[in-house]
Amino acid sequence: MDRLPNQKVTTGYNDLQQVEVSIEAARKTVGSATISMDPEFLEHAQNAVNHAKTQLANARANATGVDEEFLTNCENALSECEHQLNEALQ
Repeated sequence: MDRLPNQKVTTGYNDLQQVEVSIEAARKTVGSATISMDPEFLEHAQNAVNHAKTQLANARANATGVDEEFLTNCENALSECEHQLNEALQ
């Protein structure tokens, strides 16, 4: 498990895995919300997208350079989620 001395929580995931999990959660939440068009679900979807954006920004800040293709793919997937959500909200 990944754990730094000043961290209180051990998740077992590194930054890149956290990004991947949060984007997948956002993708599923947005999909469900845009099918149902329930205002509460749409709000949860927006929160999931925002959380994934935060995770992605954190990973990009700590990127080693070898992660660039992965992070670019994540940005594209998150952009698709945002686009789908924005289309539903219009």
